[in-house]
Amino acid sequence: MSNSDRVDKQREAQSLEEPVREAGNLARKLGLDPYPVNYWIVDYDEMNELIAYGGFQRRYPHWRWGMTYDRQRKQGQFGMGKAFEIVNNDNPSHAFLQLSNSLTDQKAVITHVEAHADFFANNEWFGLFLGEGDDPDAAAMLERHADAIAAYMNDPDIDREEVETFIDAVLTLEDTIDQHRAFEEAGEGRTRTQPEDLRKRLDEMNISEEVRRQVFDEEWLDTLAEAEERAAKLTDPRKDVAAYLREHGMQYDEEAGRAVEMEPWQKDVLDMLRTEAYYFAAQKMTKVMNEGWAAYWESLMMGDERFAGTDEFVTYADHQSRVLGSPGLNPYKLGKELWEYVENTTNRREVADKLLRVRGITWRNFRDVVDFDEVQEHLQPHPAIDAVTPANLDALRELADAADPRVDSEALEEAVAGELDVEKYPWKVLTYEGLAERHFSLVKPQNRGFLSRVRRSELEQLSRYMFDDEKYDTVAEALDDVDYGAGWARMREVRESHNDVTFLDEFLTQEFVTDNHYFTYEYTQTSGDFRVTSDQYEDVKKKLLLQFTNFGKPTIAVYDGNFDNRGELLLGHQYNGIMLDLPQAKAVLERVYHLWGRPVNLMTVVKEYDDHDVEVARRRNREPTPVERGKRIRYDGDGFETYDLDPDLEARIQATDVDYDTKPEEWLA
Repeated sequence: MSNSDRVDKQREAQSLEEPVREAGNLARKLGLDPYPVNYWIVDYDEMNELIAYGGFQRRYPHWRWGMTYDRQRKQGQFGMGKAFEIVNNDNPSHAFLQLSNSLTDQKAVITHVEAHADFFANNEWFGLFLGEGDDPDAAAMLERHADAIAAYMNDPDIDREEVETFIDAVLTLEDTIDQHRAFEEAGEGRTRTQPEDLRKRLDEMNISEEVRRQVFDEEWLDTLAEAEERAAKLTDPRKDVAAYLREHGMQYDEEAGRAVEMEPWQKDVLDMLRTEAYYFAAQKMTKVMNEGWAAYWESLMMGDERFAGTDEFVTYADHQSRVLGSPGLNPYKLGKELWEYVENTTNRREVADKLLRVRGITWRNFRDVVDFDEVQEHLQPHPAIDAVTPANLDALRELADAADPRVDSEALEEAVAGELDVEKYPWKVLTYEGLAERHFSLVKPQNRGFLSRVRRSELEQLSRYMFDDEKYDTVAEALDDVDYGAGWARMREVRESHNDVTFLDEFLTQEFVTDNHYFTYEYTQTSGDFRVTSDQYEDVKKKLLLQFTNFGKPTIAVYDGNFDNRGELLLGHQYNGIMLDLPQAKAVLERVYHLWGRPVNLMTVVKEYDDHDVEVARRRNREPTPVERGKRIRYDGDGFETYDLDPDLEARIQATDVDYDTKPEEWLA
């Protein structure tokens, strides 16, 4: 790095000290509880390197980092997308700001990052990687892995190309872990079974089958084979394929012509890459939630709380609209809209609950007797809280003198004394309660009418167990008791326990789909193109769940480690109506063979279309019905064979709706 570059970065860092400090203060005042964040200034190339490395400065040597770097660099060069920030899940978190960003963009990134750090610290799915009470120390872990793998590659006794090939094989399985269970080291708590020990000793003796039959009793050998089969059989499919291969996998020795134990370095590399897969799993499982959470709070801080200055707001609004308007399945847009829906529905329920306790108002006459314009007017924040300016500090002081919990009296005194710039930081003179009222979602212009759309069934449900239904004499009295922080509190609860699949499953309703114009589209066999097929929320939800379950990848599990009593691996694709990409699946089987050392099998289901049925369906403007057939693909190191799948096995790999319910059992009470 040149001296001028270093000076530029130091100057940028100094200019951002105040925004960093105040963004953290604002985030905490809004009820967030983020990890502390260390901010680093990097140039364009360094940012691309960090993105390639998944947000960290050091990773193990591998060609895929260079490929990712090149793709990211070209995206920037050809205007296909600019990286504004990157932040990693660590305590403290580390965020990297690009030197060339404008001050507006830097402030937007900083508020975005504070929300990410809050999500990392409080979402329980991130906790599955950690031991009880532990904090992530990811940067140190990844650096240790980088050093260890680099040492293996530089070891004169180990072929570097062999290490790279082994890594390639393991990486094809990086998503075949059981991401819904707490991370354990492969083999943790497991003792090696006696049949495995005996077979290992027999294999190490390297004697022919003829001699083996002469030396060992035939009945004993048959008993050993049966014991091996029982030990390898799995009562339930094992989703952590990487761990199973670590415990039972071998490598094929060309000279010996048989499978032999993995080398110590191979087991070590497999352990490290599997550990990294578990570390990154939570980020993949919560992409929509996490990005939506950050976009929501960034928007509130930069826009509603004017963290973007008057001269910066238009630039910020333009850049955010581009992010939220990106085509395709946009996690920022979908996530932000869902969080806003959670907030709005919770606040609506809170207001409706209070109104149903007014004398004379019931769920049956609610729509007829409630004046929604009057309710809307009453829910408006107090004028002094809504418009915090130097001119209305006296009004705030009157509230503070009355011990109003919405006013931060200490900060207000500083503002009155001229020690606090209330024009720049209006939020400082308010408490959390004041900010909750100031930003109550139902009074925002874009949400007007949301309260009046409350469904009769929702009102009936609220009333069902309501015993103090005549608590208030007037609507005004009831609305004075509204908890303006109900929506934010509910959002924090959801942030703690959900992942993308459960988030979509619970909150994607017909109301949300209709209001936000979501629909499904499918490829049609008869027309040969894509067409809109449904705007019903069940169909939209199912389509999205299929894209987010298991990171959007096919779910593959181990079904048998001694298939047909021949030491072969039997994998199963848990079929949910979506076919595998068979050429890609075969390529993966070739890699898995390197980790098993013996033939590998994959069970799946394929859809077959009859040409005549397709033509008839085309003429009748409908879709043909495919025939689903179970298949088993076998790879023996030389070539592939495909067999019809036994009906019992085909039944075992059929997925059900239960597969979308991915909450750990202990959270289902």
